[in-house]
Amino acid sequence: MGRGAGVVELVPDDDLDAVAGPPLPLGERIELPGRGITFARCIPGPTGAPTVLLIHGWLASGGLNWFQTFDELRGTYGVVAPDLRGHGRGIRSRRRFRLADCADDLAALVDHLACGPVIAVGYSMGGPVAQLLWRRHRESVAGLVFVATSSSFVAGTRERFIFTSAMAAAAGGTRAGQQVARLPIRAIRERIPTDASGRPASMGRWAAAEMRRHNPRTILEAGQAVGNYNARKWVGDIDVPTSCVVTTRDLAIRPPEQARLAFAIPGASVHRLEDGHTACARPGFGVPIRAAIDDVAGRV
Repeated sequence: MGRGAGVVELVPDDDLDAVAGPPLPLGERIELPGRGITFARCIPGPTGAPTVLLIHGWLASGGLNWFQTFDELRGTYGVVAPDLRGHGRGIRSRRRFRLADCADDLAALVDHLACGPVIAVGYSMGGPVAQLLWRRHRESVAGLVFVATSSSFVAGTRERFIFTSAMAAAAGGTRAGQQVARLPIRAIRERIPTDASGRPASMGRWAAAEMRRHNPRTILEAGQAVGNYNARKWVGDIDVPTSCVVTTRDLAIRPPEQARLAFAIPGASVHRLEDGHTACARPGFGVPIRAAIDDVAGRV
């Protein structure tokens, strides 16, 4: 991967990561002119190999969402796993969180690293970000892989109104909002499998440390943005090779909604993963993700 303009600072895992956790690729703090300082974990690939851009979900980070995937991709693809704005060590901004801004951040990162066009892999909230990356920056995207995601997350006008109103109220900066801001992070933290790396205590502490980096206001605004998202009118226009990994036991994003995304995209392939929405934390998760990426790479 090359480098464009801007400042790059290599970041060894700090004391929060050292508590802990799985072996991770070295992280880089990268200044994107006019956008801010972001953070990405990068693995160089073989000469001429495509780069895979791993886009994490809501309440996660690049390391937390993809730690079971890095070794599976190493040696075959270049890998870039950024933290989205407000998540982990991602860009901090006073602007309201917008999925479109995340897509623009990623386009700037791909340009900076001179690694495009990429195969963009979006998990959960990362799916809409990948969809918007294709729509807003077509030249940056060679292929798409969608995992545990859809083109619309909250079905029905009434349900969407309730969900987004609750998120907006919680993100409003009041004392009550700040209290609510801690709840989803705690709830997700409790669902991280403690045996994912064979070191229960360390794994749990590392996951908790990753989530403590999040900006609470931005996290809640991100939840509202996901609730409002609907790409059904244009997602069928996607014209790059696409694979969809459907998590068949998912209670957060129903499997029929995931399948609906696949059926809407011409030529998209479907891969079944017999697991739920936290599949990314389990050993072996990298294998089906690698298969879906290989499928797309073979058609690029």
